Amino acid sequence: MPTVGISLIRPHTEAIKPPRALWVPFQLGHPLGAPDDPAFQKRVLLAVLGLLEAPGGPPVLVDFPEDEPENDEITVLACPVNFAQSAVEPGETDQLQVAFRREMTAMRPWYDMAVNKRQRTTVGVSGIDLEALGDFIYAFVKGEEPENPLDNTPLVYTLKYAVEDLKAYYIEGITAQPGQAGASSRVLNDWFWDETVAGKVLLAVKKVCETSTDKTMSLVGAHFIVPGDVARRQKN
Repeated sequence: MPTVGISLIRPHTEAIKPPRALWVPFQLGHPLGAPDDPAFQKRVLLAVLGLLEAPGGPPVLVDFPEDEPENDEITVLACPVNFAQSAVEPGETDQLQVAFRREMTAMRPWYDMAVNKRQRTTVGVSGIDLEALGDFIYAFVKGEEPENPLDNTPLVYTLKYAVEDLKAYYIEGITAQPGQAGASSRVLNDWFWDETVAGKVLLAVKKVCETSTDKTMSLVGAHFIVPGDVARRQKN
């Protein structure tokens, strides 16, 4: 049976050598491009299905010629808290925790609005209530081991799930604000990592985990807490 697929990471596809694949230069998690753009997504689907008629191969690996459409506009956050990270110094961990709690509280009305509007959410894989999520994650900044809510899951993986819940909580909340539904994933990621206290907290978690004597914790800290491009940008 002829098969065809979409590739988001070209080197992996080059190594695996599937019969037919279309590499797309999009953000991870967006194999068809940005959401709510059916015309663009149709072009991606037609391109990938067109590989079934490729004259050569297998294997066949073709690059999609278009970048993911972007909406570079993002409004000022309408939340009762100052999100400016300059007010929190790296060594002031207590103040950082207070700012983190306030920021998460300020995001809650927007997140609730998003859930009510969309009738769905991707938050919840960690099994941690939103009220406890921030303190669970921040415990790692302080070098503590919080109680694990997932009985059959190692704590390090619960941390990874909690990080995903935190990011989803913020992204779902900000896109509920007027004019933000079409913001591109790149714009949203830049906002999260550059403009929020939550992004700063995860960078601190990454540093702590990387120095752990637990090899799995160190691996997760190095590769799965903060995207590589963000980590490199923060070092520069």
